[in-house]
Amino acid sequence: MSVPDLPHNLIDIQQEWHRTYEVLARRSRDSTVLRRRLLRLSTALMWHPAWGVGDGRGAQRVELCRQARRERETV
Repeated sequence: MSVPDLPHNLIDIQQEWHRTYEVLARRSRDSTVLRRRLLRLSTALMWHPAWGVGDGRGAQRVELCRQARRERETV
């Protein structure tokens, strides 16, 4: 199954999710704001209109993470 190109704003949300998670993993204080941000970002990822309906959503999610990491490494 081929995975279509994902919109750049979806990749941006995933990258922000990873950055927030990394900061949260290093901090033990002030975690409430970071956890709330993760929740908002997770919701934005889950309900993004790019996902569509039907089969292949798991493959698209894996591809999203792969593209987000690849773009992050090039920056």
